[in-house]
Amino acid sequence: MPPPDNVFPPTREAALALVAAVQPEAYARTRNALEGAVSRLSPYFTHGLLTLPEVLAGVAARHPLHRGHRFVMELGWREYFRHVWQHRGDGILQSLHPGPLPDGAYAGAIPADLREARTGVPAIDRAVRQLYAQGWLHNHARLWLASYTVHLRKVHWRAGADWMLAHLLDGDLASNHLSWQWVAGTASTKPYLFNAENVARFAPADWHSPGSAIDCSYEALDALARSTAVPPPAHERPGLPEPAPALPPRPATPPPARARTGVVWLVHPWALRAPPADMAPGVECLGWWPLEAPGVRSWRAARTAFVQAAMRPLVDDCVVGSAAERAEALAGAHAVHAWDEPHLAGLWPEGVHLHAVPALFGPVTRRCDSFSAWWKRAQPAAGIAL
Repeated sequence: MPPPDNVFPPTREAALALVAAVQPEAYARTRNALEGAVSRLSPYFTHGLLTLPEVLAGVAARHPLHRGHRFVMELGWREYFRHVWQHRGDGILQSLHPGPLPDGAYAGAIPADLREARTGVPAIDRAVRQLYAQGWLHNHARLWLASYTVHLRKVHWRAGADWMLAHLLDGDLASNHLSWQWVAGTASTKPYLFNAENVARFAPADWHSPGSAIDCSYEALDALARSTAVPPPAHERPGLPEPAPALPPRPATPPPARARTGVVWLVHPWALRAPPADMAPGVECLGWWPLEAPGVRSWRAARTAFVQAAMRPLVDDCVVGSAAERAEALAGAHAVHAWDEPHLAGLWPEGVHLHAVPALFGPVTRRCDSFSAWWKRAQPAAGIAL
């Protein structure tokens, strides 16, 4: 079933408990259903409480897995999106190729009735309500919401992707924005479409949408996706207020400058776990909220609180603010280390020693523009048994 509110405790213990509960065969059979046996591990991946190799090892210790298993392939999708980001950089924030319509044919803002969950399409309104309440959606619901936004309401995929990213507890720039591009048809060969029959097959009854704007054939939906016609908004009625951004509070006093003989480990929102075991003893951990990183200023309260709670037991002090404020907090440090993270490209302090995050697959040097092409070339990383 879709998780209840506050189902993601911000602890590594909670993350490991979810790993122990994964049933990969049930996942493979039911993953497309909103009430299917999905893992709900995504917030812990995004924020670095877990790595992909340790999840694979934890599940494989209890269940037989092989490289072609659907659960393993879904883990691979996360690394594929990072592969595309590595090769294209900020290019993932623009259409990778033309979609059904020119970029200029789409609006640059989310309509009020969609933001307020009053479109009159139950599947869409339920998705928006769950997104706001939980910061999480089943992947199928994400695809439905993106498809409706782009192809029926004619909103540019980038506006929709930025909106969803702001509300997701597991929001990852590469996974989120490239998924929206796949739906839009700007990173795939055709637009992703769905209808009321598809919702009835995979969602609970209260999501079903007979007689609504999506209750039509795929041929009709494809014609709509290629038309510039925009349906009229829903009738005015009370809507759901959209949660506002919530920045982390700044410390009352800034962290003191590090001692010149000290080694500092930077703990950031995408790596909420301890330093590697081979770090020198006595390393001092400094929390870092990089407000200049993509999307951070738009995070909602649930995500900010999740990161704060997960970071608190790991750090001695915390700096919230600009690169200049971080530099002041690190003044005089003998050495600074951190887990590497593409969200922080261009924001690292000078001279930082970056540690590669453990990966399931080795690097694929040739850029692959489809998952299938990447999957054929990706080889398990050293020490990964697949």
